[in-house]
Amino acid sequence: MKITSFLILIVCLITVTKPKVYTRCKLAKIFTRAGLDNYRGFSLGNWICMAYYESHYNTTAQNVLDDGSTDYGIFQINSFTWCRQEKVQEKNHCHVACAALLTDDLTDAIICAKKIVKVTEGMNYWQGWKKHCEGKDLSEWGKGCNVF
Repeated sequence: MKITSFLILIVCLITVTKPKVYTRCKLAKIFTRAGLDNYRGFSLGNWICMAYYESHYNTTAQNVLDDGSTDYGIFQINSFTWCRQEKVQEKNHCHVACAALLTDDLTDAIICAKKIVKVTEGMNYWQGWKKHCEGKDLSEWGKGCNVF
């Protein structure tokens, strides 16, 4: 009986922690519904391109940095300034737990990303965007997704 309970617990944990990796078109639809297309002048292509180069559309992506902070989720939002890890932090400008940025529900991640773009005056916060998306023709990122 104990072994069966233990196996059920393991299966549940595996199911819960399974990463959600979105497709480009699914994200395009989610981002469009969330008002990211042309948010603060950045086209939908900018958002899709940035999310690809930051996380490869993986909602559970995490990257621990040299300064001890961690980037979280599909937008790789940093714990030092934007979200709260386990304890209360002075910063946490998005007023969200970092764990909330790792779920399949992208609401908190999108709200925080919008705040980052608004407060930092653009998408320069994301190195993936600066290196791969800035100043490029990004119309291909939304093609075939029935969002334009």
